[in-house]
Amino acid sequence: MSVYVIGDVQGCFDELQELVDYIAFNPKKDQLWFVGDLVNRGPKSLETLRWVKSLENSAVTVLGNHDLHLLAAHAGAKEIRTTSSLHKTLQAKDIDTLIEWLRKQPLIQYNKKLKFSMVHAGLAPQWSILDAIEYSKEVETVLRSKKYKDFLFNMYGDQPSQWDGRLKGWNRLRAITNYLTRIRYCNDKGVMNFTEKGAPGTQSSNMKPWYEIPSRKSQDITVVFGHWSTLGHINDHNVISTDTGCLWGGALTAVRIDSDKLTTYQVDCDAKKEIPRKK
Repeated sequence: MSVYVIGDVQGCFDELQELVDYIAFNPKKDQLWFVGDLVNRGPKSLETLRWVKSLENSAVTVLGNHDLHLLAAHAGAKEIRTTSSLHKTLQAKDIDTLIEWLRKQPLIQYNKKLKFSMVHAGLAPQWSILDAIEYSKEVETVLRSKKYKDFLFNMYGDQPSQWDGRLKGWNRLRAITNYLTRIRYCNDKGVMNFTEKGAPGTQSSNMKPWYEIPSRKSQDITVVFGHWSTLGHINDHNVISTDTGCLWGGALTAVRIDSDKLTTYQVDCDAKKEIPRKK
């Protein structure tokens, strides 16, 4: 079995199909891991959702901030304009079924055998992988319950910006969600900065990419993530980033993680000129 991690699709369904053809994905024996943000901004969010759902156990995904945005819009917690790329998705006849499936997806995946973990954005430096799994369950439990709309109405906001185990209620769930689905930069104490979104080197002096915090407790497990298109594809600090900005004229990336030698595959988006590819 081959296992491939695929970066943020964001509705770029045609490129996704090109990529799975390129890697010769076989759903009967292979598995795709999606880092979240299946939807939004791209032209075919609906088709992407339907296809990933149809793969059943051949696909593993985590929720990204744009996936949560779709859930919030469906729940009435966020207004969507008719010009939004999500409008068509929300009007689909099978949207309730798709939403039911989406809100049952986790915020973190961990494969003990492969020694890989996957989140959409990142982790608080104070968390080990086991901590992150435990905290993510708090959000997942609410999302899968009859009270999920209450959470979505209270999900948005940048505060609290720092993890504290004593946090309670919506503040606690919001902080957990923001670390897992929104973080890029933080300081050594784990205080998140949501305004700086550029590549490393452009941030203020007291901020670091979350994975460069020296005291980060999740350094013993390789973490795969997306979310950060200006960062691009890296394999460093025991993390692998996979968002290569397909939506913005970059490429859609897959990384095979089931062998000792990690192999990266890319297909260009329609807005990017053709470049030589791995044979």
